[in-house]
Amino acid sequence: MSAVRGAARTAPVAVGPAPSGRRRRGRTGPVLTGLAGAWLVLVVAHRLLSGRWWLWLAPELIPPLAFVAVPALLLVAAPLAGRGWRPRTALLALAGLLLGAGLAGLNPAVLRSPPPAPPDALRLVSWNTTVWNATDDPDAFYALLTARHADVYLLQEYKPDDDPVRRDADLARLRREFPGYQVVLRGELVTVTRFPVVGVTALPADPPPGSDWRTDYWEVKSLRTDLRVRGRTVSVYNTHILVPLDLSSPLRELFYDRRHEFFQRRETQYRALARDLDRNPNPLLVAGDLNTSPAMGDLRRLTDRLTDAGRASGSAYPTSWTIAGRRWWRLDWTFVSPGWTVHRYRLRDARDMSDHRMQDVLLSLGGSR
Repeated sequence: MSAVRGAARTAPVAVGPAPSGRRRRGRTGPVLTGLAGAWLVLVVAHRLLSGRWWLWLAPELIPPLAFVAVPALLLVAAPLAGRGWRPRTALLALAGLLLGAGLAGLNPAVLRSPPPAPPDALRLVSWNTTVWNATDDPDAFYALLTARHADVYLLQEYKPDDDPVRRDADLARLRREFPGYQVVLRGELVTVTRFPVVGVTALPADPPPGSDWRTDYWEVKSLRTDLRVRGRTVSVYNTHILVPLDLSSPLRELFYDRRHEFFQRRETQYRALARDLDRNPNPLLVAGDLNTSPAMGDLRRLTDRLTDAGRASGSAYPTSWTIAGRRWWRLDWTFVSPGWTVHRYRLRDARDMSDHRMQDVLLSLGGSR
C-alpha cells in the first residue's frame, strides 16, 4: 500500500496549456518568416520595376517610411518566431531593411553641419503654388513670396485668368511686386530672377508662338533659364513633372488607359530633362514639384546625375507635401551639380495657400559639398 502511495507521489503531472502554447509558437514562426520573405520580394521587385513598368502603381504609393518601418518591426518580432524560425525571419527582415533603407526618404546628412554661407550667396525659392492665387487673398499670396527676398523664384501651377483683361492685370501685378526682376513664363511655370536671362529653353517641347495656355501647360514641364550670375552662366530648371496616376476608379478601363498615358508623359518629361542635363556644360540647378516620392524609381534620373540639396535641411525626414494638416512625404526637390555649395535648405509652410511647402535654399558657386 505504501509503495502504491509512493508511486503516486512521484508520478509526473501533465501541464495542460503547454501543447497549445507550443502550437501557437509553431504557427507564429512560419507566419513571421513568410511575411519577412514576402516583404523582401516586394522590395526587390520595387527596385527593379519602379519607374520602369506602368502597372507598378500600387507599390509606388507605399509611404516611403514603410521601407524602414516594416522590416524593422519584423526584426523586432523575430524572437517570437521560435528557435527554428528565428534566424530565418531575422535574416530576411534584415535584408529587406538594408535593401529598402535608401527608399525611405531619411536624411543621414542631418548629422553634419553645412558650411557657412559667403556674403554673396544666392537665395532660391521654389514653390508649387497650387493654382496660383485662385483661392487665396492676392495680397497675402504676394506678401508670402516677397518676404523671402530671394534672388530667384521658381514657381509652379501658374493659372492665368480666362478673362484677358484680368489676365493682363495679374501679370502686371506680378511684375510690379518684383521690381528689378525679369519674369519668364511658359504655361504653368514662372521664373522670376534678379540675374540677367541669357537663354530660355522649354522642355520637353516649346510650343509655337501663339499657342494657348493649356497647350503650353501639357507640353512644357521644365523651363530652363540660363542666368548670368556673377560672371558665370548657370542653368536653372523650373520643373513640375506630371502626377503619376489618374484618380478615377480602378474598376474602370479609363483608369488603366490614363495610368499608361501619364506614365508615358512622365517618361517623356524625365527623359527630356535628363538629356538636356547631360549635354549642358553649365553649373546646373533643378528645382520644383517632381510628383515623385523618395521611394519612386523615377528619381534615379536626377540622383544619378546631381546632388540633393535637401541634405542641408537639418531634418532627418524632410517632408514637403501636406494634406489635411499632416506632412506626408517629399514631392518637392532641389538638385545641384558639383559646382554648387548648399549652405541651407528649408521647407517652409505656405500658410494654407498650397498643399506644398516652400523650398528655401541658400547656395553659392565655387565648391561642392
